[in-house]
Amino acid sequence: MKAVVATGYGPPERFTIAEIPIPRPGPGQIQVRIAAASINPVDVRLPGGDYRGVAELAFPHVPGNDFAGTVSEVGAGVTGYQVGDEVFGHAIPRALKAIAGGRPSLTTGTLAEYAVFEADTPFIAHRPAGLDVADAAALPTVGLTARALIATAAPKPDDTILVVGASGGVGTTLLPLLAGATVIATGRPEDVESLRARGATEVIGYDDEYLSGVDLALNLVLPSDRLQRVGRALRPGGRLYTITFPMPKPEYLDRDDVLFQLVLDVDGRLGGMREVAELTPTIGRRYPLDDGVRALTDFVRRHTLGKLVVTG
Repeated sequence: MKAVVATGYGPPERFTIAEIPIPRPGPGQIQVRIAAASINPVDVRLPGGDYRGVAELAFPHVPGNDFAGTVSEVGAGVTGYQVGDEVFGHAIPRALKAIAGGRPSLTTGTLAEYAVFEADTPFIAHRPAGLDVADAAALPTVGLTARALIATAAPKPDDTILVVGASGGVGTTLLPLLAGATVIATGRPEDVESLRARGATEVIGYDDEYLSGVDLALNLVLPSDRLQRVGRALRPGGRLYTITFPMPKPEYLDRDDVLFQLVLDVDGRLGGMREVAELTPTIGRRYPLDDGVRALTDFVRRHTLGKLVVTG
């Protein structure tokens, strides 16, 4: 089969399009003919070497964890799927199993014509008939993250909310879920119209001064130890939720009168793909699989509004 392949640690410019063997499903697994996949940070960070020493890769490595496609083979013991079923969801590379915790969904890599997945997981589901293939591939990771943020942060209609990094896949999926609140979103000038259309009350530049007296801040992009400016924008008793590492510590903000918490739902406790299917993603650009290396390179080197999707 054709796949995007990393043959060693390095930047996405070193990846190639190669012919590799089609992975076969074992017990409890399904093989999926991939129709579309979308790009996430781990797709470049893992083969880039960010997790070396914690999760060593075996090469060649196929990146990709979000997907939509058709079940093409079913392993022994699988009862929830059959050949021909339309499915979508997300999974993590097998190399990350040891550090994932819980019962993770694993994959051989979705930037390929075929991939294998664990079948018994809330992170894979049948694709609803009304959900477009590309949208289904764009939704899984950002949809799960957006829903987890809403469930954990519990925004109120009278809240003033600062969304840091609103133009990415999570931000553009999250903004419509904050309807009724005053939402200050960070983005670039070319993003203003799109972010306002998705629910932002005001759009400010990444380096602009933040409004003071913020009730709730949602950090989608900055490392958690670089949120001092965000912390200063919060009112006493305010809440700051982040989806980035390192793990939050009070000393990162230099104040003890606000809540500072990581949002991470690795077990699907806050909902799975069935709930995610109700959301609407933003797709910034689309690429054929033959241009998969360029998609990954653009993800790293170019500003992105929404998700980048690779179609088979």
